[in-house]
Amino acid sequence: MKHLKLSTALLAGALWAPAAFAQDAKPELKPLPETAQQRDARMAWFREARFGLFVHWGVYAVPAGEWNGNKGYGEWFLEETKMPVSQYAKYADQFNPTKFDAKEWVRLAKDAGMKYIVITSKHHDGFAIYRSQMSDWGIKRTPFGRDPLKELAAACKDAGLKLCFYHSIMDWHHADYTPRRAHNDIAPQVNPGKPDFEKYVAYMKGQLKELLTEYGPIGIVWFDGEWESTWTHERGVDLYNYIRTLQPQTIVNNRVGKGRSGMQGMDKGKGVGDYGTPEQEIPPTGFGPGVDWESCMTMNNHWGYNKADQNWKSTQTLVRNLIDCASKGGNYLLNVGPTDEGLIPAPSVQRLQEIAAWMKVNNAAIYGTTASPFKKLNWGRATTKRQGDDTTLYLHVFDWPKDGKLLLPGLKNEVLATHFLDALNSSLPRSTPGDGGVTISLPQAAPNALSSTIVLKIKGAPEVGEQILTQNADGTLQLGVNDATLHGEQIKVQNVGGRENIGFWLNAADYIEWQFKAVRPGKYTLSAEVAATGSGTTTVSLGDQKFKFTAPNTGDYNTFQKVTLGTVEIAAPGTYTLQIKPVTDGWQPFNLANLDFKAAP
Repeated sequence: MKHLKLSTALLAGALWAPAAFAQDAKPELKPLPETAQQRDARMAWFREARFGLFVHWGVYAVPAGEWNGNKGYGEWFLEETKMPVSQYAKYADQFNPTKFDAKEWVRLAKDAGMKYIVITSKHHDGFAIYRSQMSDWGIKRTPFGRDPLKELAAACKDAGLKLCFYHSIMDWHHADYTPRRAHNDIAPQVNPGKPDFEKYVAYMKGQLKELLTEYGPIGIVWFDGEWESTWTHERGVDLYNYIRTLQPQTIVNNRVGKGRSGMQGMDKGKGVGDYGTPEQEIPPTGFGPGVDWESCMTMNNHWGYNKADQNWKSTQTLVRNLIDCASKGGNYLLNVGPTDEGLIPAPSVQRLQEIAAWMKVNNAAIYGTTASPFKKLNWGRATTKRQGDDTTLYLHVFDWPKDGKLLLPGLKNEVLATHFLDALNSSLPRSTPGDGGVTISLPQAAPNALSSTIVLKIKGAPEVGEQILTQNADGTLQLGVNDATLHGEQIKVQNVGGRENIGFWLNAADYIEWQFKAVRPGKYTLSAEVAATGSGTTTVSLGDQKFKFTAPNTGDYNTFQKVTLGTVEIAAPGTYTLQIKPVTDGWQPFNLANLDFKAAP
């Protein structure tokens, strides 16, 4: 993995020969055949789990992110410093995690409601965090006389968690990996000639065979580092088949191949693998039934341990990220970066413990759920669980309604029961389904500041009518980023640091529009949150009303400032369209968060 910047087969025991990759040398290599029923059975635990722990751990924890006065490094330390590999290798002599306690790591994860652990068996620096017989570059070189992965495998087995391995395709240390780095001063000593990538692939497969045959059943092999030109789609298919030949039930992520689309993590074309891997973002709407995915995200700004990075996300943000992923049909893989002593940093432990308290009460609203039937809920999210002929909707309330009325827009089903998840016998009043949906009456205060969960049992499968944003009775209205229609090829909704916003607004021809229903005539102030490094100007239009707005320079694209765009008038109840289009001359991009209508003074 790459840390965030502050702005943003051995099939039948034989290797594929080099000729196998020559153009037209063989018919197209395809993933091992599997029926839909077989795939569903293999993916069942993953879809049930919804929540996992990511662990980035290696010798880069020794410098702890600091070198030559720069304190911003993480697991990419070797590549970013361009330190000679021989110098970097000395960190292995200092890596002695005597405080490592596999049972404690697993206990923290299990208590937090996590169902699986993905740990870096080898990151891009090539260092093996287990006692590999394929190379001395790993835990064998350190003073630590144990095998962390053996201990973690045993602890996971005892606790009932799935053990999974992150294994990098890219390797900056190995003498036969290409492209060879100029600062790899060890490689020419080991291999004075031209690197042989086929030998490297055989080495990588050898390590994977160790992991898949000596550490018990492996839930997932999580690949990364596939983007360099030496790795091809054909190699990805071959490696996928190799993994599935050794352990047929193992799940493999889509980074085994070349199909993923950057940090969005989903296949953009010719892909291979079992699920998509958005990184540091949550897709705005999910991907619909039958598409498996998992968002991996950090707790602070780094994957690997960085002692100076104290920019920790709040527990509220982490819990809501988990809910957001589940509400869109995906999983949440939350990262920790242990120290060189083998300790998970105290702020991470604190957040895991606070998540544990929430999950103890609310786990039924996460495990085994499917995506929300609603296009958008202004107050939070919903997850779904079908139970026989009926359905349970779990309503995750982030923003407690001030008027005590929680609207489920467009819901047509008969309601069988309504109560808080932790209060089975305390029924909440609700309206009968109507044209506007169902309204639930709530007490004045939210039971949980992180997210309060309401159970709504309905008859049959969810039926939701057309959803259009409707102005509240007091005139207020929020135009959410996920409610917008985005026109353009690059502009998109992104989730950075837990904040959803419209970004990648790079083309002046791209624009945004919202449709909404107004119920209360009057004059309204339109405000929004923007983040920019320049002063981008747009035209804001509502019907025949038009005015220009210029975004302030907030310093970067993650620093948002609330600003007033201008004033508009709603002359009569009806359906309206609001558009925001750039002024094409000298367009300067900016990121835009939710827009709000409020009665003008």
